[in-house]
Amino acid sequence: MAQPLILASSSDIRARLLRNAGVEVSVQPARIDEEMVRDAMLAEHAPPRDIADMLAELKARKISEKYPDALVLGCDQVLDHAGQLLSKPRSPEEAEQQLHSMRNDRHMLLSAAVICEAGKPLWRHVGQVRLRMRDASDAYIRGYVRRNWASIQHSVGAYKLEEEGIRLFTRIEGDYFNVLGLPLLELLAYLTLRGDLEG
Repeated sequence: MAQPLILASSSDIRARLLRNAGVEVSVQPARIDEEMVRDAMLAEHAPPRDIADMLAELKARKISEKYPDALVLGCDQVLDHAGQLLSKPRSPEEAEQQLHSMRNDRHMLLSAAVICEAGKPLWRHVGQVRLRMRDASDAYIRGYVRRNWASIQHSVGAYKLEEEGIRLFTRIEGDYFNVLGLPLLELLAYLTLRGDLEG
């Protein structure tokens, strides 16, 4: 990297994806009141795509102001189900409710990434993935949440496709990296074009 890259996120998987791709990255999680921002934007009828983009930008901007000589990557992921924004479940019961509501239906994951330098956005991208959930039984959903709660409580929609959550789905359209919360291909292309990664 010609310029240091900081990931303004505590997501282990995002850091691992970058490092696996040969990108040197340090981690400095940004602390912002995501719920307040989300609620304010929903009150103004902002589309889910804009909410993901704004949260990613706020995270990147906050850390970028502390480290003006670095590139800072902020990320956020939201789940849009029939126009309703789903967040990380706060309890196993809420996880079950989310999965019941999406059962036998389609929803969309939006993964936003923003790079800031000296507190100003340089690049942004929002990746989209469309997913269709199968008509899983109540018993399966209950057991799935019980078996996987420690992991899925950190995921919007209460599932992880890289784990048992894949069994909830019949169809996935889009880039798998966006499912994991990072538009990795677009990010790597941008860093290569800038000359921060060898081309």
